[in-house]
Amino acid sequence: MEERGLSLWIYVGVLALMLMGALQRVLPLHLSSGPALVARLWASVLMEWLGAFWTAALLILSLTLGLAWWLRSARLSGAARLAPEGRAVCITGCDSGFGKASAKRLDALGFKVFATVMELSGEGAMELRSACSSRLSLLQVDITRPEQVQQMLLAIKTELGLKGLWGLVNNAGVCVNFGDAELSLMSTYRRCMEVNFFGSLSVTKTLLPLLRRSRGRIVTVSSPAGDQPFPCLAAYGASKAALNLLTDTLRHELEPWGVQVSTILPSSYRTGQSGNELYWGRQQDHLLLNLGPALLEEYGQDYLAETRELFQEHARNAAEDLSPVVNAIVQALLSPQPRVRYYAGPGVGFMYFLSSYLPYSVSDTFLQKLFVKKKLMPQALRRHSGLGLQAGVNNNNNNEEEKSEQ
Repeated sequence: MEERGLSLWIYVGVLALMLMGALQRVLPLHLSSGPALVARLWASVLMEWLGAFWTAALLILSLTLGLAWWLRSARLSGAARLAPEGRAVCITGCDSGFGKASAKRLDALGFKVFATVMELSGEGAMELRSACSSRLSLLQVDITRPEQVQQMLLAIKTELGLKGLWGLVNNAGVCVNFGDAELSLMSTYRRCMEVNFFGSLSVTKTLLPLLRRSRGRIVTVSSPAGDQPFPCLAAYGASKAALNLLTDTLRHELEPWGVQVSTILPSSYRTGQSGNELYWGRQQDHLLLNLGPALLEEYGQDYLAETRELFQEHARNAAEDLSPVVNAIVQALLSPQPRVRYYAGPGVGFMYFLSSYLPYSVSDTFLQKLFVKKKLMPQALRRHSGLGLQAGVNNNNNNEEEKSEQ
């Protein structure tokens, strides 16, 4: 509620200014020409007076509400957290990245951690074994395979007995997207949805009885790409958009059960394969092999090569310190009053502010400059533009020749 207080007053102010503008326009229409001038002047004075009043009032209210929200957040963050001892948490996707870092932190805090990995003999699993206490249990789970999700449930119930599960951290996900929406293969769309949405949904539904028993927490690591139209991330963004809506729906439906639901929205971090240049090279090669020749001719191989280079550059500049995301996960699990959304990392809150209160043209430009700054146009458009320029040059030459003949 507090998060939306400022928005409410902004809306009220905008509606008041719209009403004043309408008053200035409408009143003269119902009066004769003589009184119309007086009415217009009166409306102008009234509008200026109310405008000044509302500007000052909105400024004071905005500052007051902002300060109150900040003080409340500081008080809650400084308040005694819930004790982690005796609480059990399941984290998906712990082979690397946020999942592995969170499993280490939660284990160090005293949680009983169930960490799912794709391979029990993998590098990430071995690192967790050596770094964590005996409280941590590694479970081999592919969240897209229902039989493995059910085996995970049985393993957790066996260890917990009649106790409930305090927390579920939906972290497992993939970003196999590469290129524009038209260029992205249908298999890419399906893969993103299968893991990021259906996989997380399957795990959540399977563990909900245990979470309801303990009146626990669901924490979903999603992405701003699910809310913002990032260029070249259509498949990934669509799957995260579905996940965000599911999470918000669960938040409403599970409130009577005492289960609190939060979403983590990280900024750009170097996780998984994102920093591996060979990975992006394989993505480009796979796309070239499966893309139709006509579409490839329309866009051009150099257009795809630039996209790969931009993805690599973005990954190289991504943050390596994952602590803002891990801190947000810990806070969502242990805060007496967890937030609905956590903006984890620099620039995320500002990006949401732009998209909420400024025109699309401004927020779209910001996203294009923030993510992949494409310079090349598709090959067909370049060819068309070149023909247009050439036609213009020819027309100018013809006009000059006609003038000289005259």
